[in-house]
This record gives sequence, structure tokens and C-alpha cells, in this order.
Amino acid sequence: MTKPPEKAKVVRKLRCAVYTRKSSEEGLEQEFNSLHAQREACEAYIASQRSEGWVLVRDQYDDGGISGGTLERPALKRLTADIEDGLVDVVVVYKIDRLSRSLADFAKLVEVFDRNDVTFVSVTQSFNTTTSMGRLTLNILLSFAQFEREVTAERIRDKFAASRRKGMWMGGVPPIGYRVENRKLLIDDDRARHVRWIFARFLEIGSCTELAREVGRRGIRTPRGNSIDKKYLYRLLNNRAYIGEAVHKDNSYPGEHDAIIDHEVWAKVHAILQESPRKRAAHTRADTPALLKGLLFGPDGAAFSPTHTRKGGRLYRYYVSQTVLKHGGGSCPVGRVPAGEIEAVVVAQLRAVFRQPEIVAGTSKAARAQDDDVTEADARVALQQLDPLWDELFPAEQARMVALLVERVDLGTDAFNVRLRANGLGGLAGEMLAGGIGEAA
Repeated sequence: MTKPPEKAKVVRKLRCAVYTRKSSEEGLEQEFNSLHAQREACEAYIASQRSEGWVLVRDQYDDGGISGGTLERPALKRLTADIEDGLVDVVVVYKIDRLSRSLADFAKLVEVFDRNDVTFVSVTQSFNTTTSMGRLTLNILLSFAQFEREVTAERIRDKFAASRRKGMWMGGVPPIGYRVENRKLLIDDDRARHVRWIFARFLEIGSCTELAREVGRRGIRTPRGNSIDKKYLYRLLNNRAYIGEAVHKDNSYPGEHDAIIDHEVWAKVHAILQESPRKRAAHTRADTPALLKGLLFGPDGAAFSPTHTRKGGRLYRYYVSQTVLKHGGGSCPVGRVPAGEIEAVVVAQLRAVFRQPEIVAGTSKAARAQDDDVTEADARVALQQLDPLWDELFPAEQARMVALLVERVDLGTDAFNVRLRANGLGGLAGEMLAGGIGEAA
């Protein structure tokens, strides 16, 4: 009696995706590189499992020049997306650390694998994540991989610290005023001149806010071409590289590079910086010239003098009549006016004058009297530039321009009158055309 034929075993097809990774880009340009070697070994392993239904998917998932310490990898993201879409059954790698060097990151990947019934296989470390033994081996290997990565990072940090203690430049964007050649900082003479000017100007005005405005007007920018703001100036003024030192974790060491700023200037700058920014701002405002000093007169013809007082840490500026100062309150119908208010009104009237066509025409005539080459078009362009430029001018320059333009401001009980100087606008237009105002701005 013959036995009935046995039924053929049905083998389920398993779609296998090969993932490869290399940390550095070195050697990737070669015709046969590390990624190719990893892929070749994985494809050979998949071919050996053909009887188990293993088949290679067409898509390739290769990350070259990317660390295994992050999941932000283009090919890995495509692989996880395809897994979520049900296109992959087995993930094959050459070594487990090719997929991840972080135990926490790999735990996230394992969750994705488990959620989609995907098996993970390492060609040179024969196990898969469908068995408890495979999971144990996996965690042990990942722990050692992460340990190796942390030890390597510690070695790099120790080497970096040792190099900084020797004063060596260890890379990054060089401070403005320096350039890098052969891994050494060298002084860039053109930019170093800007740095010296910034330190010297800060000693004069003591305000990073005002200094930032002047730096912007001079067109000084960062090595990457960005504008310089107050925060950047604070970092620049506190950068010990400018006195020839190398800094590592709040400790400074003698550097291999030359200093741009001498220690005397550095000490003076930091004596100012140690003072409260609020106090420095108050000093700056107190030292700002009064715009209408010597120009403001009251109803009785007496001059008004600038004065100021402080209350609760705030500075209040006023113009006070000489009559009141001599004879007391009530001796003048307008005894005291807030400085900011009267100055703003006068400046607004001046800026309106800059835009009046008849004033432009008269200015061109006055300017031509001083320079035959000046045209009405030249004067118009100069005055048009002055209006938007005003807010960018340093207070001392604004005060000088007001004195150039205004002969007298007569203040009444309910009105005021601004009397302009006859040749003031002509002289101002001449300065604009000569570039004097632009340089001061």
C-alpha cells in the first residue's frame, strides 16, 4: 500500500530591507566603499535564507557621513516610514551599531519594529528580536556600544581641554579681528582696527546700546556678514581672546595668538561693564547734550537753561527759565517745560521743513553760494536723506545740527516759534554732499 504524497510546505515571503551607515564621509567617494561592503554582506545573508522565503526589497537605505547617535537620518526615516506602511518584514544590518549607538534611540526603533511585526537581524551578530534571548543579547551589545561612544566622547573632551590649556585654537568661527591659518589664529589687520575702535569708543560713551547704533552706521558686521547688536557687543567686549588668552569652561590660559587689545584698555572697559547697566544708561542720558541749550527763550525774553533731576532711579530733564532761577516760582508765566516734549516738537518741525519744496529750492541757492557745483537736485537728495537719517544720528550730532539750523526758539504761554538760521540749511546740505553727516551717523 503506497503512502499518500505529502503536501508541499508553504513558505511565507519575507521582504528584507538592508540598512547601512557610515559615521564619516571619508572614503565614500571610492568606487567600492564601506557602505557597499556592508550591503554586499547583508545581501549574501538574505540569499542564504531564500529557502525561508527571504527576498530583498529594491529600495536602498544608505546613510553616509551620519553619526549613529541620532535618529535624524534621511535613509533611516525612509526605512521607518516604509515599515509603518507595511512594506518591510525584516531589517538586516551588518552590525547592530550601524542602526543605532544609543540604547534609548534603539528602544524607540524596537517599538516601531514590534508594532509592525518586523524582525531585526544582524549579519555578524547572529540573533533577531523575535526571541527573548535575541532581545537580551541586543541590550547587552547596545550597552557596550553606547559605553564605547561615551568613552570616545570623553577622550575627545579631554584632548580638547588639554589643547585649550596649551593656548591652541580648536576650531569654530574665529572672533572678529582674527583669521585662521594652519589651525592658528592670526590678526586680520582691517577687522582688528574695527575691534580697537569698538573698545575705544565704548570707553568714551559707556553704552552698548549707543555703540551698536554707531557700529551699524559704520557698516561693521560679523565675520558671517550679520549686523552687530548690543548682545554681540557684550560678548565681544568680554572675549578674552582679544588679550591673547584661550578660554575653556570659564578658565583662561595664555594663548598661542597675539593680542589685539592691551590689558590696560581691557581693565578700563571691564571697570565700566561691572557697573550696573541702569546706572550707565543714566550717565549716558545725563551726559547727552541738550538739543535746545542756548536757543530757548521765554515770553519775557529770558533764556531757558537745561537741568535734570532723578526720582526713583529715573532721570527727568527740564528747561527752566532764568527768571525763575533768579526770582523764584511765579515770576515767569512759563517757568519750566519738560525737555523731551519741547525738543520733540521742535525736531518734528525741522523734519517737516526738510520735506518742503520751497525750502529745498532756497537751500540749493544757499548751497550754490558756497559751492558752484551744487544743483537743486543735489540739495533735494541731501535733504531727503537727512529726514530718515535723523533717528540714527548720535545725540551729540543731533545737537550740533540743531545749533546749525536754529537761531532761536521763542516759547509763549500757548504757542512757540522756531526761527531758522538764514544759511543753516545751505551749510547743512553742503555737509551732507561732502559726506560729513554720513560719517558722523
